[in-house]
Amino acid sequence: MDDRLLQSDDPAFSCRTCGACCAYSREWPRFTLETEEEIGRIPPAYVGEDESGVRCVGERCAALLGEVGQSTACAIYDRRPHVCRSCEPGDEACLMARHHFGL
Repeated sequence: MDDRLLQSDDPAFSCRTCGACCAYSREWPRFTLETEEEIGRIPPAYVGEDESGVRCVGERCAALLGEVGQSTACAIYDRRPHVCRSCEPGDEACLMARHHFGL
């Protein structure tokens, strides 16, 4: 069985108690496949100045609520960029971000 599938079912890999991918790098929450309409649904307060992605504060996505590794949520979850939607619990990007935060 795929280890990633095992990890994604593991409560330790719950996005609601992690948030590492959303605080790992200001380069990650970028617009790539979004239509103008999809980007237009994101509240302007969460769109970066250059409009190439979600606004970040340091390395952390401005839409990330809570404390990494404790309890987190996304302020724009239903409108988040495709790159955010494609990150899966236990995938390579997830594991890299979790390692960075010691999770």
